[in-house]
Amino acid sequence: MDTQDMKTAELVKKYNFRFTKSLGQNFLIDETVTEDIVLGAEVTEEDLVIEIGPGVGTLTTQLLKKAKRVVAIELDSTLISILQTEIGDNQKLMLIHNDALKVDFNEIIGEEKSVKLVANLPYYVTTPIVVKLLKEGYKFKSLTIMIQKEVAERMNADPGSKTYGALSLLVQYYCNTSIVRAVPPESFIPRPKVDSIVIRLDRLEEPKVQLDNEKLFFDIIRSSFNMRRKTLWNGLKSIGLDKENLQLAFDNAGIDPKRRGETLSIQEFGKLSNKVNELF
Repeated sequence: MDTQDMKTAELVKKYNFRFTKSLGQNFLIDETVTEDIVLGAEVTEEDLVIEIGPGVGTLTTQLLKKAKRVVAIELDSTLISILQTEIGDNQKLMLIHNDALKVDFNEIIGEEKSVKLVANLPYYVTTPIVVKLLKEGYKFKSLTIMIQKEVAERMNADPGSKTYGALSLLVQYYCNTSIVRAVPPESFIPRPKVDSIVIRLDRLEEPKVQLDNEKLFFDIIRSSFNMRRKTLWNGLKSIGLDKENLQLAFDNAGIDPKRRGETLSIQEFGKLSNKVNELF
């Protein structure tokens, strides 16, 4: 048992902390993982780092050594008390007791130029948080997050793979993705039933495709993946174009309507969306 393993386990014991299953609490006990997260995020003294779900401060402590400032957002009031006692006197740290899904991140970011989100996200809230952070347009340089392996693979998937879908396209519209490392269940207490992955999402200055109607683009993607085995033609019957104009949109985009959504690149979805938009 390394020093960090002991520290995390000892803090849990010291405060007689009881894990809350509904909050998806799994605390890191592997020092190599926290080191790799901080390295993978390339945290520097110019960065404001926002951490969601700091737990007992395992990752927070490492971030404070590198970052300009760390803002840690924690929902569990018991953990807020532990964090205040253990590391609350660090002048670089701000603790916020709130649900990250209800936070206005612009209030935290203010005038900061270099903002990175680094977190061991609870599995149950991963997708809603990532969607919020990307779609609401906060000025993050990157998100380096540890999440369930299956979800990370979907975010990082290429067209034609089994894991490619609406989440892949949402994330890749806004970001370049890269896998930092895999993390086995034994790296946590309590052990989750699934493997984890640390993935980094680097925010693009401009989205990957230029769209005339962003909402329509995502509606088309959703319709294309609602039933994965359906052809694009059958999937997109519901978007509101008559058959003649739908066929014309496919022709103008140069896309065979017999293809399935999982075979289209983000650029092809963008082209199809723009051609559909012209015919409304």
